[in-house]
Amino acid sequence: MSRPYPATADDIGSFRADPGLPPTASPASAVSWGAILAGTAAAAALSLILLMLGVGLGLSSVSPWARDGVSATTFGTSTVVWITVTQLAASAFGGYLAGRLRHRWANTHTDEVYFRDTAHGFLAWAIASLVTVTLLASAVGSILSGGAQVVGTAATAGAQLVAKTDSADTSMGYFVDTLFRKESKDGEVAQAEPVSAAPLVEVGRIFASNLQSATLPPADARYVGQLVAQRTGLPQADAEKRVNTVYAQMQAQLQTAKATALEAVEKSRKLSAYAALWLFIALLMGAFVASWVATYGGRQRDL
Repeated sequence: MSRPYPATADDIGSFRADPGLPPTASPASAVSWGAILAGTAAAAALSLILLMLGVGLGLSSVSPWARDGVSATTFGTSTVVWITVTQLAASAFGGYLAGRLRHRWANTHTDEVYFRDTAHGFLAWAIASLVTVTLLASAVGSILSGGAQVVGTAATAGAQLVAKTDSADTSMGYFVDTLFRKESKDGEVAQAEPVSAAPLVEVGRIFASNLQSATLPPADARYVGQLVAQRTGLPQADAEKRVNTVYAQMQAQLQTAKATALEAVEKSRKLSAYAALWLFIALLMGAFVASWVATYGGRQRDL
């Protein structure tokens, strides 16, 4: 039965064509790839522009000098805020274009149109995110490589402390040199004959081989004490006492260096997890905004 009143504008999009009528031209595709790619290009370009602007303003970079530039807390907060703003702005722009430039779907239910617009915005955001990551792959790789280098350096800080025992400018060389200092009775440093390199290297190797032990083995302490007694004139007991004291001082410095290294590693790990979490949240917000704004753009297109 035919309808008793003519169709109005409100009926368009709410009902399909009467199945009893002759077939007309096939409807447009449910996916307007041209509009999606246009939104993708716009979102990716805007993301790159805003990221470069953030670097120029210092919102997403940090000074390589420890006492210059913004602090670590300010850097983290400013970076999170800027990345979030960049993601929201680019996603909204790309989603709007994807919805506004798509084909008009005639005789399609309003709910279906709403779903398609949402899908167009989401696809534009997804492709734009992949394009942006691809373009920034070298930068991301440099960041990850730099982070791994920092962690590796911190983890081997203790090993570097004893890597060159025969070098005069290392911590190990300093402690070995203090063993052979000759002091006068009043406590002042007296003039002593130069010590050859062989005993210094040998004592350095003895210390390095026992760094895992909190105290020096008695046999090694006795032998090193003999070397010290021969070159400083100290009694054997006093020489061994000096050896044990210097070794304990070196162990204390080594433990401090290890604690500092572990603290740096833990701080780097927490910072990486914090950045990854907020990046996930920013991307999730971008996906939602792109999908929602695409429906607004599609509605403007139909009107």
